[in-house]
Amino acid sequence: MTMVYAHRGASAAEPENTLAAFAAAVAMGADGVELDIRRTADGALAVHHDAHLTDGRALVAVASSDLPDGVPLLAPALDACGGVIVNVEVKNFPGDPDHDGGQAVAEAVARLVGGRGMHRRVLVSSFDLAAIDRVHQVDPDVPTGYLVLMAADAGAAGPLVDQTAGGGHSALHPHHIGVTAGLVQRCADAGLALNTWTVDDPGRIAELAALGVDGIVTNVPDVALRALGR
Repeated sequence: MTMVYAHRGASAAEPENTLAAFAAAVAMGADGVELDIRRTADGALAVHHDAHLTDGRALVAVASSDLPDGVPLLAPALDACGGVIVNVEVKNFPGDPDHDGGQAVAEAVARLVGGRGMHRRVLVSSFDLAAIDRVHQVDPDVPTGYLVLMAADAGAAGPLVDQTAGGGHSALHPHHIGVTAGLVQRCADAGLALNTWTVDDPGRIAELAALGVDGIVTNVPDVALRALGR
């Protein structure tokens, strides 16, 4: 069965990356929730997509006690997701004010997940391979996924699939434009789940499910579930 992950929660129905969006996704019947993590000035794990808040302040310059309403920390966000799977994306881009070369955020996420005994409910992903490598080093039992953009060429994707599996990671997360039957099969052969993003069109959701993808990240989990006949 193809799993439906709510992108930043049910972000078409509620403000993204909020407790309300996560609760709405659960209420809609989503199999999982995807959310984004960055660090605050005091090293707390805040759920926020962008490096800057809407008022222009860099998130990394703001203490957790001064976060605006609507920017939760990771622990209460996990609680708001109930019993569904949570895909925690570690944001760590060079050039961002909170770029974390030492991978302290990835390590903190791994320790939080492990400390809460949530190995079966959380998957940590990132576009930064070093971040998920660090998660795997800290706690090999925390599943990890590599976020990528790739051309629709399963042959060219082979080394990337091998690198991801060889690093001990659990999943490859390509943009849906790059998903082909060949890539799905390569991932399956390597023991990787293939979760793709971000897809709101019901027809495309059905196509991807027919290809055999393991998960689809969407802003509209209710629409996706209907497209899959659920």
